Amino acid sequence: MDDKLDTRRLRYFMQVLESGSVRGAAEVLDMDPSAVSRAVGLLEKECGTLLLERRGRGVAPTDAGELLSVYLRRQESQKQHLLAQMDAIRKVERGHIDIVAGEGYIDWLMRHSLQTFMRSHPAITVSLEVGSSDEIVRRVIDERAHIGLLFQPPRDERLRSHHSHPQPIQALVLATHPLARLGRPLRLADLMPYPGATLQRSFGVRQHIEAAEIGEGVRLPTLLTTTSFSALGYFVVAGLGYALSTRMSLPPHLDTAAVAELPMKNPLLHQGRSHVISRHGRMLAPAATELLRLIVSDMAGTMGAAAREPAG
Repeated sequence: MDDKLDTRRLRYFMQVLESGSVRGAAEVLDMDPSAVSRAVGLLEKECGTLLLERRGRGVAPTDAGELLSVYLRRQESQKQHLLAQMDAIRKVERGHIDIVAGEGYIDWLMRHSLQTFMRSHPAITVSLEVGSSDEIVRRVIDERAHIGLLFQPPRDERLRSHHSHPQPIQALVLATHPLARLGRPLRLADLMPYPGATLQRSFGVRQHIEAAEIGEGVRLPTLLTTTSFSALGYFVVAGLGYALSTRMSLPPHLDTAAVAELPMKNPLLHQGRSHVISRHGRMLAPAATELLRLIVSDMAGTMGAAAREPAG
Protein backbone atom coordinates (compact mmCIF):
# COMPACT_ATOMS: atom_id res chain seq x y z
CA MET A 1 0.00 0.00 0.00
CA ASP A 2 2.79 2.43 0.89
CA ASP A 3 4.47 1.77 -2.47
CA LYS A 4 1.30 2.74 -4.31
CA LEU A 5 -0.01 5.65 -2.24
CA ASP A 6 1.71 8.89 -1.29
CA THR A 7 2.42 8.88 2.47
CA ARG A 8 1.92 12.64 2.78
CA ARG A 9 -1.48 12.52 1.11
CA LEU A 10 -2.49 9.68 3.42
CA ARG A 11 -1.58 11.85 6.39
CA TYR A 12 -3.67 14.73 5.01
CA PHE A 13 -6.60 12.37 4.41
CA MET A 14 -6.48 11.08 8.01
CA GLN A 15 -6.32 14.63 9.35
CA VAL A 16 -9.43 15.55 7.36
CA LEU A 17 -11.24 12.59 8.95
CA GLU A 18 -9.98 13.52 12.41
CA SER A 19 -11.01 17.18 11.99
CA GLY A 20 -14.30 16.44 10.23
CA SER A 21 -13.66 18.95 7.45
CA VAL A 22 -11.04 20.06 4.94
CA ARG A 23 -10.88 23.51 6.52
CA GLY A 24 -10.38 22.06 9.99
CA ALA A 25 -7.58 19.82 8.72
CA ALA A 26 -5.94 22.75 6.95
CA GLU A 27 -5.85 24.71 10.21
CA VAL A 28 -4.19 21.82 12.04
CA LEU A 29 -1.71 21.25 9.21
CA ASP A 30 -1.11 25.01 8.77
CA MET A 31 -1.92 24.72 5.06
CA ASP A 32 -4.26 26.33 2.58
CA PRO A 33 -7.58 24.42 2.42
CA SER A 34 -7.34 24.22 -1.38
CA ALA A 35 -3.97 22.45 -1.08
CA VAL A 36 -5.43 19.89 1.30
CA SER A 37 -8.42 19.41 -1.01
CA ARG A 38 -6.13 18.87 -4.02
CA ALA A 39 -4.02 16.35 -2.10
CA VAL A 40 -7.11 14.34 -1.14
CA GLY A 41 -8.32 14.52 -4.76
CA LEU A 42 -4.98 13.09 -5.97
CA LEU A 43 -5.24 10.34 -3.36
CA GLU A 44 -8.70 9.46 -4.64
CA LYS A 45 -7.26 9.20 -8.16
CA GLU A 46 -4.57 6.87 -6.87
CA CYS A 47 -7.23 4.73 -5.18
CA GLY A 48 -9.56 4.92 -8.18
CA THR A 49 -12.58 5.80 -6.04
CA LEU A 50 -14.08 8.54 -3.86
CA LEU A 51 -12.86 8.48 -0.27
CA LEU A 52 -14.87 11.37 1.19
CA GLU A 53 -18.40 12.66 0.78
CA ARG A 54 -19.88 15.96 1.92
CA ARG A 55 -22.01 15.70 5.06
CA GLY A 56 -23.58 18.96 6.21
CA ARG A 57 -20.78 21.47 6.72
CA GLY A 58 -18.14 18.79 6.92
CA VAL A 59 -17.14 15.52 5.30
CA ALA A 60 -17.47 11.83 6.14
CA PRO A 61 -15.69 8.76 4.74
CA THR A 62 -17.27 6.71 1.99
CA ASP A 63 -17.15 2.91 2.33
CA ALA A 64 -13.78 2.99 0.55
CA GLY A 65 -12.58 5.82 2.79
CA GLU A 66 -13.59 3.87 5.88
CA LEU A 67 -11.63 0.83 4.68
CA LEU A 68 -8.56 2.96 4.06
CA SER A 69 -8.80 4.68 7.46
CA VAL A 70 -9.12 1.34 9.29
CA TYR A 71 -6.08 0.03 7.43
CA LEU A 72 -4.02 3.12 8.24
CA ARG A 73 -5.01 3.10 11.92
CA ARG A 74 -4.21 -0.59 12.21
CA GLN A 75 -0.87 0.00 10.48
CA GLU A 76 -0.05 2.83 12.89
CA SER A 77 -1.05 0.66 15.85
CA GLN A 78 1.21 -2.15 14.70
CA LYS A 79 4.05 0.31 14.18
CA GLN A 80 3.60 1.71 17.68
CA HIS A 81 3.50 -1.80 19.10
CA LEU A 82 6.74 -2.69 17.33
CA LEU A 83 8.48 0.43 18.60
CA ALA A 84 7.13 -0.15 22.10
CA GLN A 85 8.42 -3.72 22.09
CA MET A 86 11.83 -2.46 21.02
CA ASP A 87 11.73 0.09 23.81
CA ALA A 88 10.77 -2.63 26.27
CA ILE A 89 13.70 -4.76 25.12
CA ARG A 90 16.02 -1.81 25.69
CA LYS A 91 14.22 -1.21 29.03
CA VAL A 92 13.46 2.37 28.04
CA GLU A 93 10.18 3.44 29.58
CA ARG A 94 8.61 5.94 27.26
CA GLY A 95 5.49 6.14 25.18
CA HIS A 96 1.94 7.46 25.20
CA ILE A 97 -1.40 6.04 26.35
CA ASP A 98 -4.85 7.25 25.28
CA ILE A 99 -7.71 6.66 27.73
CA VAL A 100 -11.34 7.64 27.22
CA ALA A 101 -13.84 7.27 30.05
CA GLY A 102 -17.21 8.30 31.32
CA GLU A 103 -17.10 11.38 33.52
CA GLY A 104 -17.96 9.36 36.61
CA TYR A 105 -14.72 7.36 36.29
CA ILE A 106 -12.32 10.30 36.11
CA ASP A 107 -12.05 11.02 39.82
CA TRP A 108 -11.57 7.32 40.60
CA LEU A 109 -8.84 6.99 37.97
CA MET A 110 -6.94 10.01 39.25
CA ARG A 111 -7.16 8.85 42.89
CA HIS A 112 -6.19 5.25 42.14
CA SER A 113 -4.72 3.55 39.06
CA LEU A 114 -3.65 6.53 36.99
CA GLN A 115 -2.02 8.32 39.90
CA THR A 116 -0.09 5.17 40.84
CA PHE A 117 0.96 4.49 37.26
CA MET A 118 2.12 8.03 36.51
CA ARG A 119 4.19 8.17 39.69
CA SER A 120 5.91 4.93 38.67
CA HIS A 121 6.33 5.87 34.98
CA PRO A 122 7.10 9.61 34.82
CA ALA A 123 8.35 9.42 31.21
CA ILE A 124 5.08 8.02 29.81
CA THR A 125 2.54 10.60 28.68
CA VAL A 126 -1.18 10.03 29.06
CA SER A 127 -4.20 11.54 27.34
CA LEU A 128 -7.37 11.20 29.43
CA GLU A 129 -10.59 12.26 27.71
CA VAL A 130 -14.22 12.27 28.82
CA GLY A 131 -16.87 10.89 26.48
CA SER A 132 -20.37 9.47 26.27
CA SER A 133 -20.85 5.71 25.97
CA ASP A 134 -21.21 5.95 22.18
CA GLU A 135 -18.10 8.12 21.89
CA ILE A 136 -16.03 5.78 24.06
CA VAL A 137 -17.02 2.74 22.02
CA ARG A 138 -16.30 4.54 18.75
CA ARG A 139 -12.85 5.72 19.86
CA VAL A 140 -11.83 2.28 21.12
CA ILE A 141 -13.07 0.52 17.98
CA ASP A 142 -11.32 3.09 15.75
CA GLU A 143 -8.14 2.49 17.80
CA ARG A 144 -7.97 6.15 18.81
CA ALA A 145 -7.98 5.06 22.46
CA HIS A 146 -6.12 2.18 24.06
CA ILE A 147 -8.42 1.80 27.08
CA GLY A 148 -12.06 2.70 27.68
CA LEU A 149 -14.09 2.82 30.91
CA LEU A 150 -17.85 3.02 30.59
CA PHE A 151 -21.26 1.83 31.67
CA GLN A 152 -22.67 -1.17 29.79
CA PRO A 153 -21.08 -1.14 26.30
CA PRO A 154 -23.04 -2.77 23.48
CA ARG A 155 -22.38 -6.36 22.46
CA ASP A 156 -19.78 -6.01 19.73
CA GLU A 157 -17.21 -8.57 18.63
CA ARG A 158 -14.73 -5.73 18.11
CA LEU A 159 -14.69 -4.98 21.83
CA ARG A 160 -12.99 -6.90 24.61
CA SER A 161 -14.11 -6.45 28.21
CA HIS A 162 -11.30 -7.05 30.70
CA HIS A 163 -13.37 -6.47 33.83
CA SER A 164 -16.93 -5.65 34.81
CA HIS A 165 -18.87 -5.19 38.01
CA PRO A 166 -22.52 -4.39 38.80
CA GLN A 167 -23.51 -0.73 38.61
CA PRO A 168 -27.25 -0.46 39.35
CA ILE A 169 -29.19 2.62 38.28
CA GLN A 170 -30.83 4.27 41.28
CA ALA A 171 -33.01 7.27 42.03
CA LEU A 172 -30.78 9.92 43.61
CA VAL A 173 -32.68 12.44 45.74
CA LEU A 174 -32.22 14.51 48.85
CA ALA A 175 -33.09 12.54 51.98
CA THR A 176 -35.93 15.02 52.58
CA HIS A 177 -37.57 14.28 49.19
CA PRO A 178 -41.02 12.59 49.34
CA LEU A 179 -39.65 9.62 47.35
CA ALA A 180 -37.18 8.88 50.16
CA ARG A 181 -40.08 8.29 52.55
CA LEU A 182 -41.75 5.51 50.54
CA GLY A 183 -39.51 2.88 52.11
CA ARG A 184 -39.59 0.42 49.19
CA PRO A 185 -38.00 -0.10 45.75
CA LEU A 186 -39.44 2.47 43.37
CA ARG A 187 -41.41 1.96 40.19
CA LEU A 188 -40.84 4.45 37.40
CA ALA A 189 -44.43 5.55 37.86
CA ASP A 190 -43.48 6.73 41.37
CA LEU A 191 -41.20 9.33 39.77
CA MET A 192 -43.82 10.77 37.43
CA PRO A 193 -45.09 13.60 39.73
CA TYR A 194 -41.59 14.98 40.33
CA PRO A 195 -39.06 16.88 38.20
CA GLY A 196 -36.08 14.82 37.07
CA ALA A 197 -32.69 15.07 35.39
CA THR A 198 -31.18 12.64 32.94
CA LEU A 199 -28.28 12.14 30.55
CA GLN A 200 -28.52 12.43 26.79
CA ARG A 201 -29.29 9.35 24.69
CA SER A 202 -25.67 8.72 23.73
CA PHE A 203 -25.06 7.50 27.31
CA GLY A 204 -25.56 3.87 28.29
CA VAL A 205 -27.33 4.87 31.52
CA ARG A 206 -29.99 6.76 29.56
CA GLN A 207 -30.39 3.87 27.10
CA HIS A 208 -31.05 1.52 30.04
CA ILE A 209 -33.61 3.92 31.47
CA GLU A 210 -35.43 4.18 28.15
CA ALA A 211 -35.61 0.37 27.92
CA ALA A 212 -37.11 0.29 31.43
CA GLU A 213 -39.62 3.00 30.45
CA ILE A 214 -40.78 0.89 27.53
CA GLY A 215 -41.09 -2.14 29.82
CA GLU A 216 -43.23 -0.27 32.34
CA GLY A 217 -45.17 1.71 29.74
CA VAL A 218 -44.24 5.13 31.08
CA ARG A 219 -42.43 8.18 29.74
CA LEU A 220 -40.71 10.18 32.45
CA PRO A 221 -40.86 13.98 32.11
CA THR A 222 -37.39 15.53 32.21
CA LEU A 223 -36.56 18.98 33.53
CA LEU A 224 -32.82 18.77 32.77
CA THR A 225 -31.05 16.80 30.04
CA THR A 226 -27.26 16.93 30.12
CA THR A 227 -24.00 15.30 29.08
CA SER A 228 -22.52 15.94 32.53
CA PHE A 229 -22.70 13.60 35.51
CA SER A 230 -21.63 16.55 37.68
CA ALA A 231 -24.70 18.46 36.52
CA LEU A 232 -26.89 15.57 37.69
CA GLY A 233 -25.23 15.71 41.09
CA TYR A 234 -25.69 19.48 41.39
CA PHE A 235 -29.33 19.10 40.33
CA VAL A 236 -29.98 16.63 43.15
CA VAL A 237 -27.95 18.44 45.83
CA ALA A 238 -29.73 21.71 45.00
CA GLY A 239 -33.06 20.03 45.74
CA LEU A 240 -34.35 20.54 42.20
CA GLY A 241 -35.56 16.96 41.89
CA TYR A 242 -34.37 13.40 41.32
CA ALA A 243 -31.77 11.95 38.96
CA LEU A 244 -31.85 8.39 37.68
CA SER A 245 -28.21 7.41 37.51
CA THR A 246 -25.47 5.35 39.12
CA ARG A 247 -23.63 5.87 42.39
CA MET A 248 -20.63 7.17 40.42
CA SER A 249 -22.58 10.15 39.07
CA LEU A 250 -22.24 11.93 42.41
CA PRO A 251 -19.00 13.94 42.19
CA PRO A 252 -16.86 13.61 45.34
CA HIS A 253 -16.42 17.38 45.63
CA LEU A 254 -20.15 17.87 46.22
CA ASP A 255 -21.68 17.71 49.67
CA THR A 256 -23.64 14.51 49.11
CA ALA A 257 -24.14 13.51 52.74
CA ALA A 258 -27.83 14.43 52.48
CA VAL A 259 -28.36 12.45 49.24
CA ALA A 260 -30.29 9.19 49.37
CA GLU A 261 -29.70 6.41 46.82
CA LEU A 262 -33.06 4.71 46.31
CA PRO A 263 -33.24 1.26 44.66
CA MET A 264 -35.48 0.75 41.66
CA LYS A 265 -37.84 -2.20 41.24
CA ASN A 266 -37.39 -2.66 37.47
CA PRO A 267 -34.89 -5.51 36.91
CA LEU A 268 -33.47 -3.79 33.81
CA LEU A 269 -32.09 -1.06 36.05
CA HIS A 270 -30.13 -3.67 38.04
CA GLN A 271 -28.47 -5.30 35.02
CA GLY A 272 -26.05 -2.51 34.11
CA ARG A 273 -22.33 -3.05 34.67
CA SER A 274 -19.22 -0.91 34.53
CA HIS A 275 -16.65 -2.23 32.04
CA VAL A 276 -12.99 -1.75 31.23
CA ILE A 277 -12.56 -2.32 27.48
CA SER A 278 -10.04 -2.35 24.66
CA ARG A 279 -10.20 -3.13 20.93
CA HIS A 280 -10.45 -6.90 20.46
CA GLY A 281 -7.34 -8.18 18.68
CA ARG A 282 -5.41 -4.95 19.13
CA MET A 283 -1.83 -5.38 20.27
CA LEU A 284 -1.40 -2.89 23.10
CA ALA A 285 2.03 -1.47 23.82
CA PRO A 286 3.67 -2.68 27.06
CA ALA A 287 2.91 0.58 28.90
CA ALA A 288 -0.79 0.47 27.97
CA THR A 289 -0.92 -3.22 28.90
CA GLU A 290 0.58 -2.51 32.32
CA LEU A 291 -1.85 0.35 33.00
CA LEU A 292 -4.77 -1.81 31.86
CA ARG A 293 -3.76 -4.55 34.30
CA LEU A 294 -3.47 -2.00 37.10
CA ILE A 295 -6.92 -0.55 36.38
CA VAL A 296 -8.49 -4.02 36.35
CA SER A 297 -6.77 -4.96 39.61
CA ASP A 298 -7.75 -1.71 41.34
CA MET A 299 -11.33 -1.88 40.10
CA ALA A 300 -11.75 -5.43 41.34
CA GLY A 301 -10.45 -4.37 44.73
CA THR A 302 -12.21 -1.03 45.22
CA MET A 303 -15.19 -0.32 42.97
CA GLY A 304 -16.24 -3.97 42.89
CA ALA A 305 -16.36 -4.00 46.69
CA ALA A 306 -18.26 -0.70 46.75
CA ALA A 307 -20.84 -2.08 44.31
CA ARG A 308 -21.56 -4.92 46.76
CA GLU A 309 -22.27 -2.54 49.64
CA PRO A 310 -25.94 -1.80 50.41
CA ALA A 311 -27.17 1.55 49.13
CA GLY A 312 -27.01 4.33 51.70
